[in-house]
Amino acid sequence: MWVVVATTRPETMLGDTALAVHPEDGRYAHLHGKRVILPLQNRPIPVITDERVEREFGTGAVKVTPAHDPVDFELGKKHNLEQVIVIDGSGKMTDAAGPDFAGLDRFAARAKVVEALTAQGLLVKVEDHEHAVGHCYRCKTVIEPHLSWQWFIRIKPLADEAIRVVEDGSIEFVPANWAKTYFEWMYNIHDWCISRQLWWGHRIPAWYCRDCGRTMVAMEAPAKCDRCGGPLDQDEDVLDTWFSSALWPFGTLGWPDETEDLRAFYPTDLMSTGFDIIFFWVARMIMMGLKFQGKIPFRQVFINGLVRDLKRRKMSKSEGNIIDPLEMIDRYGTDALRFTLAALAVPGMDLALSEERMAGYQAFANKIWNASRFVLMNLKEDRPAVREGELTLADRWIRSRLSAVTATLTASLEQYKFYEAADLLYHFIWHEFCDWYIELAKTGLREGNRTTEAVLTDSLDRILRLLHPFMPFITEEIWQHLPGAGKSIVFAPFPGVEPGWRDESAEEEMANLQNVIDETRRIRTENKIAPRDKLRLIVAEGHVQAASKVPAKATVIREAKSIKALASLSEINFSETLPDGASVLKGIAGQLEIGLVLEKAVDQAQERERLQKEIAKVEAEAARIARKLENADFVAKAPAAVVAENRSRLEELRDRLAKLGQNLAKLSEPA
Repeated sequence: MWVVVATTRPETMLGDTALAVHPEDGRYAHLHGKRVILPLQNRPIPVITDERVEREFGTGAVKVTPAHDPVDFELGKKHNLEQVIVIDGSGKMTDAAGPDFAGLDRFAARAKVVEALTAQGLLVKVEDHEHAVGHCYRCKTVIEPHLSWQWFIRIKPLADEAIRVVEDGSIEFVPANWAKTYFEWMYNIHDWCISRQLWWGHRIPAWYCRDCGRTMVAMEAPAKCDRCGGPLDQDEDVLDTWFSSALWPFGTLGWPDETEDLRAFYPTDLMSTGFDIIFFWVARMIMMGLKFQGKIPFRQVFINGLVRDLKRRKMSKSEGNIIDPLEMIDRYGTDALRFTLAALAVPGMDLALSEERMAGYQAFANKIWNASRFVLMNLKEDRPAVREGELTLADRWIRSRLSAVTATLTASLEQYKFYEAADLLYHFIWHEFCDWYIELAKTGLREGNRTTEAVLTDSLDRILRLLHPFMPFITEEIWQHLPGAGKSIVFAPFPGVEPGWRDESAEEEMANLQNVIDETRRIRTENKIAPRDKLRLIVAEGHVQAASKVPAKATVIREAKSIKALASLSEINFSETLPDGASVLKGIAGQLEIGLVLEKAVDQAQERERLQKEIAKVEAEAARIARKLENADFVAKAPAAVVAENRSRLEELRDRLAKLGQNLAKLSEPA
């Protein structure tokens, strides 16, 4: 009688100390409590039953090698099995493997075991089988589970307290879902192996007597054995790196002495780290802090993502996919690299780092530099004061936007949403401050309006301080050239919200102005009209539903000078309705209809195509917003202001579609 077992590591059968079957597997019920003979070793081993055996896998009977398999090790402890080491630390077979195999490399022994089993008629078959095999991440050598003596810490008493301080909210994870990962580790914790076989590190504070074999553990190195007086040898192992790292929150502050730094900075407010070391580092710092200081080491744990390459692989030297930050700094600048990392830092999510993003933010840094040069070139030596009565629409608007952006930015930073803060700054600086305010401020500067100069200076000052945590070098350099700058921007206060600057009317008026300029520019671009060609614009209120409390026509009248300058217009005329004709290019600018008058007739086929493209674009946006509003969850959970804004935008788009359709219908058929 025999029992067939399957294995992927034939050489380990030389160290088998049991055969395991499932207790409910009827095929092997007759073997319960019996012994079988281990081939090649001719050693009797017991048949044990355990629920962990998978009846459906292989033959349903498995060999148990407690010294060379983690699962088998647990089985061995449960069933009190002998632990026979047949492979040593260098991958060679030991004397326990038998005289025919001792000294052989494990892979050579594998081949010889298969050969011996075949010769004795004990091999049923050999087949290919794919399975996961651990490899050293550096040298790619197959890792061999190996039983050895190690030092452990009984960790559960420490873990219980560490669980409590997270459960009661003393320590908060951001994002909160990572607390679940923490608890999964802590509730299923095992004793911590703290000894490592490395060439460097803090030596294990254990000494062994050469004469009597006594083991001594001490704070200071003992001179001799305290039992027999014999000579001592210190353990060659070193402490696990994470053991030393676990002491970091207080070990860096002078501990074990009660230093001033320790009193001032322990516990700290925030620990920022990656999710892959929540257990290895975060949990152990908490446990050690509670053990040695009696207090939590930090109040919040911010989980940042891992930096990966474009193929979503974790960057590592062994993989050869590292992006060297020093090379990126030489190529794109430190500020561009920092801003890239911030813009990609979605809490808890990995960062797919690319040079394209860095190049984009290098261009952003250039934009800031050029805009700042313009501001600085237009400043007098002194720093003027703002006179409220001289504020232009653009001045009122940029101050209102600065206050709103500061409030949103501050909230994003407080919630560790660095990606939101970076995105907000990017769009505000590039698209609002540079593209709009600086261009509009040129009119006031040409006219000698010192209030515009003051607002321009103050806006740049505040922008630099808001941006400084993300781009410290360029902001420091520019800030030093501002009138009245102090020793360093580092010492300047972070901008606060200015409630008195909020001006909804200015923002609505500015939106009216932007609509007219944007629509005029779009019509010019689509019809390939050169910026140098100054054309006449006709503005009509038409029948478009007003979405703003501020009449758009009044804005155009007041800001005609700025609109003409930015849209390259010769004049602006007003009419009840736009004239029909082949020389008028029509568009919708918010509440208004506009017509750009050409010197010669419009190519009707080209204009028809333009209107059709615009209609398709507006229809797509309207459909997207309509789907959102049809979603009951969105309507129920989104802030009321957001829902109202979407509804208002949908009405505006529908009105725009109606007017565009009318304009398309009025066009005569192409010849």
